[in-house]
Amino acid sequence: MLAALENLDLVIALRRSVWAYPIISWLHILGIGLLFGSIAVVDLHLLGLMRKLDGSAVRRSLVPVAIAGFCLAAATGVLLFAPAAREYLASPFFRLKLLLLLLAGGNAVLLRMIDHRSLRAAAPLCGLASLALWVSIIFAGRMLAFG
Repeated sequence: MLAALENLDLVIALRRSVWAYPIISWLHILGIGLLFGSIAVVDLHLLGLMRKLDGSAVRRSLVPVAIAGFCLAAATGVLLFAPAAREYLASPFFRLKLLLLLLAGGNAVLLRMIDHRSLRAAAPLCGLASLALWVSIIFAGRMLAFG
């Protein structure tokens, strides 16, 4: 299945293009920047480090930016994965990154449930977990490129 993915016409064209892969990589980094930059502010607020900011305004403004950044990073991540799918899947860093992404998604769902149930005591722990997970995801991704 992964070999078939690597041999799709779009993926072959992507591999052969001088510009496509670097542009997609740049867009991936842009998505990560939007995601992490906005979610870090939300998480720091949850940790009580930005008390002067209105929490609901922070979430209303920055969570959509984080979601957009995630969508851009995920879409471009698939395109970066496809040309070397078998190689990436064999990497422990890639598998770690997928596991961490799953945990980050679960943490976001938990935080959303906490927000709706007004169980504020757990919010700082979710914020700390989010920061740690996203930093680790970024590290695992960099290790894919350089490890």
